[in-house]
Amino acid sequence: MAYKTILVHLDAGKGADACLDIGFSLAQKFDAHVVGLHALSVVPTPAWAMAEAGPAVEVAHNKALAEITKRVRGVWDAAVQRANCSKCEWRSSGADALEAVTLHARYADLVVVAQDDGSGTSGVSDQFGQRLLLSAGRPVLIAPYAREKRPIGDSILIAWNASREATRAVTDALPLLQSAKQVNVAAFNPGRPGGPHGEVPGADIGLYLSRHGVRVTVSQYRADDIDVGNQLLSRVADLDADLIVMGAYGRSRFSELVLGGATRTILESMTVPVLMSH
Repeated sequence: MAYKTILVHLDAGKGADACLDIGFSLAQKFDAHVVGLHALSVVPTPAWAMAEAGPAVEVAHNKALAEITKRVRGVWDAAVQRANCSKCEWRSSGADALEAVTLHARYADLVVVAQDDGSGTSGVSDQFGQRLLLSAGRPVLIAPYAREKRPIGDSILIAWNASREATRAVTDALPLLQSAKQVNVAAFNPGRPGGPHGEVPGADIGLYLSRHGVRVTVSQYRADDIDVGNQLLSRVADLDADLIVMGAYGRSRFSELVLGGATRTILESMTVPVLMSH
């Protein structure tokens, strides 16, 4: 298994460079094809604005979108040139960002998106990343907006709780785990022997990974449920990890979005890229 198609979402924010840097570095590592997809969230024009200004509103809106697309295309072209990439293609969609990225993700092995920086300038909804995690059906690698530029995948930290989501994340991350120099599995609050973690918490996932050629170390930690996310970030600093692998816990029902505490903490406060699966 290897990543052969990497989809990089490009919004209007400052995170595009970080996403492209990660996307092209992984493409070089795995000899993969990179698809750059520009798509923004569709915000309906208020009825009163259409009533008062009519076509003028639509003309101004389309002009603004064209200017954003041109600027983002310039960022893409510069990144392609820096990476000297021959296996890449540009795509631009007028559909809503969540709909567009979810569709194109169906035909990719990995999706790279930017963390919401809270500035409101990215052109996507403030819950775009969260909703994508729950709808894409693919692993999503989130690039933090405040990121030290360094290679990813040398030192990886896995947040393990023996859940379906964590299992999916570990399996989706196998290409990266197999090529890493160091992989640390952190099992928080593993519970009683014989439960989901097995007789010796962490031993089963360590054995599974070692059979796949992963150099792995397993550790157990105690943490309050509401503080697992912060404990995980603390382990990242202690281990000098450059990537977190974890399950994304939550559910989406129409306008309702409910995320697990650790998932929410990491999405808001990540210090290194995070690969999540649901």
